[in-house]
Amino acid sequence: MSLYELECDKFTEVLASGDPVPGGGGASAMVGALGVALGSMVANLTVGKKKYADVEEEIKGLRTKAGDLQRQLLVLIQKDADNFEPLAKAYGMPKETEEQKQAKAQVMEKALKDACSVPLEIMKLCCQAIDLHEDFAHKGSSLAVSDAGVGVEFCKAALRGASLNVFINTKLMTDRAYAEETNKHANDMLSKYVKKADEIFDYVLGFLKEK
Repeated sequence: MSLYELECDKFTEVLASGDPVPGGGGASAMVGALGVALGSMVANLTVGKKKYADVEEEIKGLRTKAGDLQRQLLVLIQKDADNFEPLAKAYGMPKETEEQKQAKAQVMEKALKDACSVPLEIMKLCCQAIDLHEDFAHKGSSLAVSDAGVGVEFCKAALRGASLNVFINTKLMTDRAYAEETNKHANDMLSKYVKKADEIFDYVLGFLKEK
């Protein structure tokens, strides 16, 4: 059974254990999926309402995109765990001789790059999810606007959480050009989308506090 198929209590039990996976990457993917699901909830509470008939088709399209993102993020929970296994094994490789040291270094470098790939993908999907929440917050049912606010906060948390799983791996890479390029990609996403998520949240908060 894949990690994302576990019931909530089982998933959190495994997450809390001493096993290295699932860890921060898988948890970030789960949180991102929950955030997107809240966006879908807003869409479902908007579609079919006369008050929002003029945006219904647009909301339906956004709902489809959100469903796709949710499924992709759930799949990445398991993929993140799968990609970490070779890295965990690489840490345990012997390094007593020069040959062993070189062999370990080569395996480690590939494993570190592979371990970075899923958190980066999680970040990309969370950025797309934040874009969707902008529309959910501004165009969705006002009765569910708080859910859009919670959803975008979840997606922001997942984005930032996944970035840490990128940086912890790039920090150990010997291929510094690759590491810095990867770091720049992650930092660019953080710079743009943390700010955007905050703007969406502030809009929701302001709407709810209006008298």
